[in-house]
Amino acid sequence: MKPSVVYFTDFRTNKDGGIPAKLQMLIKKAGIAQIDFDGKFTAIKMHFGEGGNLSFLRPDYARAVADVVKELGGKPFLTDCNTLYPGYRKNALDHLTIAEQHGFLPMTTGCQVIIGDGLKGTDDIEVPVHNGEYCKTALIGRAIMDADIFISLAHFKGHESTGFGGAIKNIGMGCGSRAGKMEQHKAGKPEVNEALCRGCRQCAKECGSDAITYSNNKAHIDQSVCKGCGRCIGACNFDAIYNPNEGANEELDRKMAEYAQAVCYGRPCFHINIIRDVSPYCDCHEYNDAPVIPNIGMAASFDPIALDQACSDLCMKATRLQNSLLTDNVQRGAKLTGILWKDITPVSVWDETLIHGEKIGLGTRSYELKTV
Repeated sequence: MKPSVVYFTDFRTNKDGGIPAKLQMLIKKAGIAQIDFDGKFTAIKMHFGEGGNLSFLRPDYARAVADVVKELGGKPFLTDCNTLYPGYRKNALDHLTIAEQHGFLPMTTGCQVIIGDGLKGTDDIEVPVHNGEYCKTALIGRAIMDADIFISLAHFKGHESTGFGGAIKNIGMGCGSRAGKMEQHKAGKPEVNEALCRGCRQCAKECGSDAITYSNNKAHIDQSVCKGCGRCIGACNFDAIYNPNEGANEELDRKMAEYAQAVCYGRPCFHINIIRDVSPYCDCHEYNDAPVIPNIGMAASFDPIALDQACSDLCMKATRLQNSLLTDNVQRGAKLTGILWKDITPVSVWDETLIHGEKIGLGTRSYELKTV
């Protein structure tokens, strides 16, 4: 397979319109107009941010993309699916409320917000997975699959289970209904090393299923209740919580790639990553830690694998910032490997999504980076 083209631009600008105008220039250079948008419903999949988190993408980015879609004759809408864990996005009403609080309104974005899997996260459709090895079908939010055209607009950052979150995570995990998210997460469930547990209760605050209780100031995970989401692993600063299934993160990554394949296969798709506020954890948390690297820029491609690979490579080369989680890890005695995503979360398997995505034909890791 020949290399895919990934278009990139930094955040430097001194022209009217600023960064939103530069994003529009980028996606036009990347060839978005090659898609026939005329009268087509266009899903722009993004993350509206959890309450308390400030690293999610501003509505201005959504507006820039939606305006280009309308200019090309399309009918854009912003979308995301409900979460598996409790929070501000666990049902469509709460999800829409937090989206509005974060500025995602028709007057600011130029289009409507539709929650992809309905009121309770149950409005999904079973979609075949082309070349699927772990999932023969995927449960995807119905509104997302009803769209004629799919655009991923992702905040590129770290992630406590998958190493980083970019286009593939935005699509694969983000477009799964609640049942679809369960299917992707069920490979392994975490356990507690009591010798390392400090009883700080941070893991219980992050638990997506109220599965963690305490006895003698030590955490205990009820395996019959646990959904296997892994948020407690990322929340523990003392490495007391781990996944005994060594293949769990690998399987999560592979399933996520297969879910992304289900969403994208057989219809026009386009993908955008914004590399800024690169926090170590997902925007699904009710907080965001300090960035681990400086803001880098924006990238776009028709190939989500090449796009994520290029963005990961750019992040790997970036200067590490002090007063971040990386600093904390060094102070705790961790030896940095130089692989950014492993240095943030050692248990993550950062490249398995890319490897498996390429294997099943979602895209190629080989890319040509064109700076515009």
